[in-house]
Amino acid sequence: MTNNDLGRIIRQQRVIKGLRLKDLSASSGVSASHLGRIERGERSPSARTLRKLAQPLGFSESELFTLAGFMAPQPSTGAEKQLGQLDPYVASVLSPEPVEVQRAVVTILSVMKSLAKASQA
Repeated sequence: MTNNDLGRIIRQQRVIKGLRLKDLSASSGVSASHLGRIERGERSPSARTLRKLAQPLGFSESELFTLAGFMAPQPSTGAEKQLGQLDPYVASVLSPEPVEVQRAVVTILSVMKSLAKASQA
């Protein structure tokens, strides 16, 4: 994955969470200008920066480290996926799409997950 791909995923997740750059900056302690450069693929975030961004973006540290190439992907059982968390693969596929399309797809996925969970109960 390139810096640009990682930056798009970070931007995608920020938009999904409804955060502006300055909101994410305030909650993570990473400057808004640095976040902008990361999102545009101009800078590669350090492990320390990824650690600061994980919680506000709704990622686990290991997910962001894996996306950044610091860790090898771990097999997923699916049990650890949370309802409100976007799968990193889905985030990477959606990242080039307009924000309106991203929000619509995320809404549809949330409804589908809710329906699937309700049918299992």
